Amino acid sequence: MHVEPKKDYYEVLEVPRDADAKTIKRAFLKKARTLHPDVNKAPDAEERFKEVNEAYAVLSDDQKRANYDRYGDPNGPMGFGSDYVDVSDIFGGGGFGFGDIFDSFFGGGSRGAAGTAARTRGRDMGIRLTITLEEAAAGCKKTVAYTRLAPCEDCGGTGAAEGGHMHTCERCHGTGRVVEVQRTIFGQMQTQTTCPACHGQGQVIDHPCETCEGQGRAPSREKVEVQVPAGVHSGQTITVDGKGEAGVRGDASGNLVVSVEVAESERFERRGDDLYCTVQVDSLQAILGTAVTIDGIMEGERVTVEVPAGCQFGQQVVVERKGMPRMGMIARGNLVAVVQVVTPRDLTKKQLLDVAAIVAERALDDPGTADEKDAGAEKSASAEKGARRHADKSAEAEGFSAAAENAAEHFAKERWHAPKNPFRSRK
Repeated sequence: MHVEPKKDYYEVLEVPRDADAKTIKRAFLKKARTLHPDVNKAPDAEERFKEVNEAYAVLSDDQKRANYDRYGDPNGPMGFGSDYVDVSDIFGGGGFGFGDIFDSFFGGGSRGAAGTAARTRGRDMGIRLTITLEEAAAGCKKTVAYTRLAPCEDCGGTGAAEGGHMHTCERCHGTGRVVEVQRTIFGQMQTQTTCPACHGQGQVIDHPCETCEGQGRAPSREKVEVQVPAGVHSGQTITVDGKGEAGVRGDASGNLVVSVEVAESERFERRGDDLYCTVQVDSLQAILGTAVTIDGIMEGERVTVEVPAGCQFGQQVVVERKGMPRMGMIARGNLVAVVQVVTPRDLTKKQLLDVAAIVAERALDDPGTADEKDAGAEKSASAEKGARRHADKSAEAEGFSAAAENAAEHFAKERWHAPKNPFRSRK
């Protein structure tokens, strides 16, 4: 099957490879206007419009353009993306899409409905930002890349070209509204509508900017740094003032509303500000009690979990103030370690005999009749023989370190990954 190679992005925009950012942007806007599905009814207009958008998304981004020039791929030689978060593809989910950007651009944001004042203030824009649980715990600074209607660089947001001036609309005399008289069977009726000449603004430009067509704003690819506070929860929002859609001809810009999504962690399960994890100890350690050191949620943090003597499977051990930070506070939630008791399988022959002796002694110490004691002694002897047979088979196995010696670091020699909490209540 023959696959047609992807077109060169520079050829798509018809710009030289050394074109600066302003040249690329102008070429993009020029082509976008002619190819937009609202103005171009050619069968391939939509496909070519998407192609132009893709080319601009790469060439307007310094890092993606550098990767494309060097490797032929905007994501670099190994297919990995940039170090910032690109959220432009999620605007469509109830937010603000690239198509919406152009719809607003072509509409100008100034064609109000009949009798309705035109809106010139920029709209708010919403995006979603996904971070890890560790980033949510420590707080982080993220750079998001997105497309918005930004103040036009060529006219400085005024909408007027060089030498152009703003003057009062002659048709509505600056009111932004006109009165129309219609003859009906009931007589003459007057209706007040938005002025079609100035679109309700009351002023017109004699020489509008070619880049933004007099709006004072144009689609632009931008990056914004977002400061995420420590302890943030999924669904909480961060507002970046003035980074939404730019207003028409210098009017106020809208805000950028960032909705934070905290991804699930492989090591911890979050419940409010508390963190749940699992720790494994062998049955001998559970009998004697031990201390297990694990990696905490903070970078470089080590947390010691004190497992009490006689600990049972599923018992929860609480380590205070080692959970998630409480947003805006110094306090932290708790770390809840769910203990999983496992049976050791690599005991030496001597260790197995010692365990068998303990079992036999416990059987002899049980209260009961003489017959019951005799039966218990026989069972103990049988258990000891079975232990010897098992020990003979395990004689070549590596020695198992004593529970009291290396308990603190037994499960912390390598970075471990706790399974999902098996004691979580099923929804």
